[in-house]
Amino acid sequence: MSRSSKKGPFVDSNLIKKVKAGMGDKASPVKTWARSSQIPPEFVGKYFKVHNGRVFIDVFVSEDMVGHRLGEFAPTRTFRGHGQVVKRILEKT
Repeated sequence: MSRSSKKGPFVDSNLIKKVKAGMGDKASPVKTWARSSQIPPEFVGKYFKVHNGRVFIDVFVSEDMVGHRLGEFAPTRTFRGHGQVVKRILEKT
C-alpha cells in the first residue's frame, strides 16, 4: 500500500535541514542513512553519500531522480553471476 496523498512524500527532516543549510556540494556531500526518503526537487544538483549497509555510495541527484527513493541508487547486494559452468563427466558403471 502506498503513502496517503494528503500526507505528501516522505522526506527525512534532517536531510532537508542539511540541504537548506548549504551542504550537498561536491566538497561536502550530505552523509545519510535515510534510504527511504524520497527525492524532492530541492535536492537536484546536490551530492549525497547513501549508506548501503556496509559503505557509503556517492549519489549525484539529477532531474530524472525526483520522486524516487535515495536507496534505489545505492544497491545493497553485489551480483557475482549465476555460478560457474562446470563440465561434468558422467561415468558409466
